[in-house]
Amino acid sequence: MCALYGGIEAGGTKFVCTVGTNPEDSEDVKRIPTTTPAETLRKVIDFFHGQKGLSAVGIASFGPLDLNRNSPTYGYITTTPKPGWAFTDLARAVGKALNVPVGFDTDVNAAGLGERQWGAARGLDNFIYLTIGTGIGGGGMINGKLIHGMVHPEMGHIRLPHDKKADPYRGYCPFHGDCFEGLASGPALQERWGQSAETLPADHPAWVLEAHYLALAVSDFVCTMSPQKVILGGGVMEQKQLFPMIRQDVQKLLNGYIKSDEILKDIENYIVPPELGKRAGVLGAIALAMQAHKGV
Repeated sequence: MCALYGGIEAGGTKFVCTVGTNPEDSEDVKRIPTTTPAETLRKVIDFFHGQKGLSAVGIASFGPLDLNRNSPTYGYITTTPKPGWAFTDLARAVGKALNVPVGFDTDVNAAGLGERQWGAARGLDNFIYLTIGTGIGGGGMINGKLIHGMVHPEMGHIRLPHDKKADPYRGYCPFHGDCFEGLASGPALQERWGQSAETLPADHPAWVLEAHYLALAVSDFVCTMSPQKVILGGGVMEQKQLFPMIRQDVQKLLNGYIKSDEILKDIENYIVPPELGKRAGVLGAIALAMQAHKGV
């Protein structure tokens, strides 16, 4: 009998649950509104109790998270501003209720893992995945391992050059003001321009500025992490006109310093959208479950 894996993409507005082993057999999903932890987790666990032969579950979650396996709060969502969810036991609670191994990581790390398993990062051991949406997050792999450390990457909160004459907007982030997330997230776009990103026309000046901030961040990550590929997902990146502008600006910012064909000659295949699209997170959760089943 083949192993069956459960995937949970735990988001601030909904939990997306599925079972399967790959993108082809994991298309049926259940969406559960994110209400209180008790109610949401009860519905999640009820969904998986109805699945026979479940071998492991993976959870790709919003954060911040405790990913230290030696910590008493391993598997918890920690200091999230999401009302009622701070210090919620997620991974251990699901594992105990279902009596299966649980893989647990950030939503962006998991999305990166999904892309490595089935998408744009296949065959790569060093890449980053950035999601640009309601917030900005980053994850990925270094030497074949998901990026962890003291906590987990917070790539959305790096500081970027901010020309306040060209862009006097103060920034949206409640912690840092004009950090990367504060300047380039969906809510920042809406607050700066007075309308939601999806309603801004493709030729609006917002997109030139947005592409520049994204290129600044990507250039920083290219220099510091030397990824073999940069994957840009999230709702804002559905504006496909951004990709050519970002690529051109990255080349300009790096100014020939990085002597790599990926940057100099093949940047169209270096800075790319996720092949798994909006399914990257939940499929990444399936990939986390596969790792947990193997004891990785």
